Amino acid sequence: MEDQRRTPGSQTSLREANRARIVDAIKKHGGLTQVELAGATGLSPATVSNIVKEGVGTGLLHTATITRSGRRAQHVTLAHTLGLFVGVHFSTRHMRIALADAAHTVVAEHHMPLAKDHRADNELDKTTLLLADMLDSVDASMPDVLAVGIAVPAPLDRETGTTARNGIMRGWDGVAVAEVMQRRLKRPVFVDNAANLSALAEFRLGAARGKSNSVTLDIGDGIGAGLILNGAIFRGHNGVAGEFGHTTILENGPLCRCGNRGCLEAIAGGPALLDDLREQLGTIKLNDVVLRAMSGEPTSMRALADAGRHIGVAAANLCNLLDPERIVVGGELSRAGELLLGPLRHAVERSIIVGPDLMPEIVQGQLGARAATLGAAVYAVDSVNILPEDRSD
Repeated sequence: MEDQRRTPGSQTSLREANRARIVDAIKKHGGLTQVELAGATGLSPATVSNIVKEGVGTGLLHTATITRSGRRAQHVTLAHTLGLFVGVHFSTRHMRIALADAAHTVVAEHHMPLAKDHRADNELDKTTLLLADMLDSVDASMPDVLAVGIAVPAPLDRETGTTARNGIMRGWDGVAVAEVMQRRLKRPVFVDNAANLSALAEFRLGAARGKSNSVTLDIGDGIGAGLILNGAIFRGHNGVAGEFGHTTILENGPLCRCGNRGCLEAIAGGPALLDDLREQLGTIKLNDVVLRAMSGEPTSMRALADAGRHIGVAAANLCNLLDPERIVVGGELSRAGELLLGPLRHAVERSIIVGPDLMPEIVQGQLGARAATLGAAVYAVDSVNILPEDRSD
């Protein structure tokens, strides 16, 4: 009997490798025309056409006719029926969860406030129950979930899966979030820093789309940076790259929650901004400062401008090190638009080493408060092999 095993040089192995290249390209870009797929994968148009036709037949891919540059083209995405993916974002005060398909279309979403210094075990339990309800609302169940992505506002130790430094996210110290949730859900779970996943979402779906070297700043209660270098998240050797808010900009400055002094976050982060305003405006929330500034209230406008200048000086250092093509500004304070971005941009212009023609674009994020949640869902899609023969439990 002829040996039917799949040797590395066999036509079957080659077809599977080519199919995997096409799926990876679609994951990366969200959807491409067949001509764009040929360019992205290096495969011939005929090979792409055959694999796409086969993928549509097996339920792996979906095609739709679109008009591109005046010509009709077949736009290829992953099939919506492949399965579901979950994105969860835990911030210091809120939790947001989204249920999406492989094409990144959100089919259900929920948001809830969290108590100050909430505990991980309580919130992970709530998330498990909430996810079950959301699945029920779309006539699905847990086996339909192929992967879960979770964004947390802290650097993670790659070896242990726990926060890299105690005190950054009180109530979550020492918790291996992926391991704990995987036990609860019996599904693959992947965890990353919220700033990284916000950057991933803006790169795939938002304001940094098509920019292979970009920085996304997450400015709110904390200040983080997600780095996209050569089209991929840069996490560094230990997985803690991008702790932009904990760069020292004022030696012997105010004490930061990380234990150091003079961190950018301790000077321009949300709590620092509110502390500075308390004497004049009393006890208010960060959202109130943004709304007051947008309505023209001078004290709040000045506070945001000062924060923007401090962040801009630090961002210029980042630009001089990394030379990004675009800086995307997200997070709660970014809702103030040019009230924050204008001073930030001017500070970068003054401090960056290159001329104005080489300065990166500095733009507002497009995904708002949903960025890290959507990024977590994208991360979940990226982290598992969705080819049909590999989807068994």
